[in-house]
Amino acid sequence: MDTIVTAILLGIVEGITEFIPVSSTGHLILATEIFGYDAKTWAMFNVVIQLGAILAVVVQYWRTFWAVGQGLLRLRPESLAFVRNILLGFLPSAVIGLALKDYIDVLLGSPMVVGWALILGGIAILAVERFAQPGPPTGVAQLPARQALGVGFIQCISMVPGVSRSGATIMGALAMGIERRTAAEFSFFLAIPTMVGATALELWDNRVQLAAGTGVVGWSEIAVGFAVSFVVALAVIKLFVAYVSRAGFSPFAWYRIVAGSLAVFLLSR
Repeated sequence: MDTIVTAILLGIVEGITEFIPVSSTGHLILATEIFGYDAKTWAMFNVVIQLGAILAVVVQYWRTFWAVGQGLLRLRPESLAFVRNILLGFLPSAVIGLALKDYIDVLLGSPMVVGWALILGGIAILAVERFAQPGPPTGVAQLPARQALGVGFIQCISMVPGVSRSGATIMGALAMGIERRTAAEFSFFLAIPTMVGATALELWDNRVQLAAGTGVVGWSEIAVGFAVSFVVALAVIKLFVAYVSRAGFSPFAWYRIVAGSLAVFLLSR
C-alpha cells in the first residue's frame, strides 16, 4: 500500500481514538498488525501524529488558554492554579517516561500486550463507573494540587500500550471524586505537554534518519498523518464531551473488552 494512503488511514485512526478511552496507540499498533505494516517502520510516525490530535485541543479550547494567558500576565490566582495543576499532572510521566523509555519502546512492538490491556482496561472502566462517586462540577483550576499530581501518576500506567492515556487519566480522576466534564477536560489539557514532550523526544531520536531522508516514513507521511489526525480529532472532541456528560463511559468499556478479546483471539491463531 502507498505510504501516503497508509498515513491517511493511521491519521484517521489516531484522530478518532486519541480522546476516547480506547487507546489510540493501541489501535495504531493493531492497525499496523492487521494491515500488514511493519510496526518498527511506523513506530515514530505513530507517536508524532498524536501531536496533530492534541493540537485540536488547543483550537477547541482556545478561549480557555487565552483567558489563562491573560490571567498569568496579571498573576491571577485562578490562572496560576490552572498552570500549576497541568504541570503537576505532567511531571510524573515526564520523569518516569524518560527513565523507562527503552522498555516502553519494546512494549510498543507487542500487539498481544495491547489486546490484554484493552480487556483489563475495559473491566477497570466498568468498575470505576460502578463504584466511583464524582463530586460537583468545578474546573481544572479548582482541583487541589494532590488530585492533579495523583492523576499525573495514574497517567503513567498508560505507558503500557492499550491502556489509553485518556482512559487512565479520566478514570483516575473519577475515582478521586472529580466530576465527568472536568475529568475529561483535565485529560485533554494534560495531553498537550505530555505529547509535545513525547514527540520532541521521538523526533530527536530519529533526527539522523529524517534529515537524510533514508527511511520509508519521512516528513511527507508525517505531515499528512498530522493534518488528518488534527481534523478528525477536532470533530471528535466536542462530540465526546457531550456524550460522556450524558451517557458515561460504559459503552467504551464494552467496546474495549470486545475489541481486545478479538485481538487476542486473532493474534493467538
